Amino acid sequence: MMRLQKFLSAAGVCSRRRGESYIAAGRVQVNGAVVRLLGTKVDPEKDRVQVDGRTVTLEARRLYIALHKPPGYVTSCEQPGDRIVMELIDIPERIYPVGRLDKDSTGLLLLTNDGRLHHRLSHPSFDHEKEYEVTTTRPLPDGALRKLASGLPLMGRLTRPAKVRRLSPTRFRITLREGRNRQVRRMVRKVGGQVAALKRVRFASVRLGSLPEGGWRHLTAREISGLSGAGQPAGNGRGDRKPSGS
Repeated sequence: MMRLQKFLSAAGVCSRRRGESYIAAGRVQVNGAVVRLLGTKVDPEKDRVQVDGRTVTLEARRLYIALHKPPGYVTSCEQPGDRIVMELIDIPERIYPVGRLDKDSTGLLLLTNDGRLHHRLSHPSFDHEKEYEVTTTRPLPDGALRKLASGLPLMGRLTRPAKVRRLSPTRFRITLREGRNRQVRRMVRKVGGQVAALKRVRFASVRLGSLPEGGWRHLTAREISGLSGAGQPAGNGRGDRKPSGS
């Protein structure tokens, strides 16, 4: 027997916490009956579980997708009044974004229905690298880039050391191992600059490459294997939330 919210997570429907909210909202049925009790357990081999009328099984096809997010799209499965990234991917299965890119940012966004991998990639304790290409409205001096690399106070604590490489007077790449809300934009403002464009070009071992804006592709078996084995829990105990970093 398995707790219902754990079953939903293992089936790739959502995180356990989100599953609890689905159950409380009456969106989950077990054997045709709506279940609202969080402690409910199910037998994955015998019980029929549905979310919003759609049957969920542990044997669902696992999907791992890379999307080149265009500007103007919200990284969400539901956002009334806004265009969402899910509109760009034409598949019948439910998948969920890993982390976020803010509405104005572009670049690599990973999506999956593999609950375990989603947790591994989303949780900050695993220290996955995320690399961004940043364009500023005016040139930043070398000293400003050194501050970005060494760490600076932001939202009550120092940012972790980052890798920074200049590409031109107004463009550089920065690699982070953390993801606070709109972190790159806040860091650039902290050193006296302003971001004109922000694009994520890498998430762990997966690179954006030549994927066109608005386009998507399935990850290769090698990429999936690399994501599954990459990163080790840092055990920093800071209680960081889901990464955004953009």
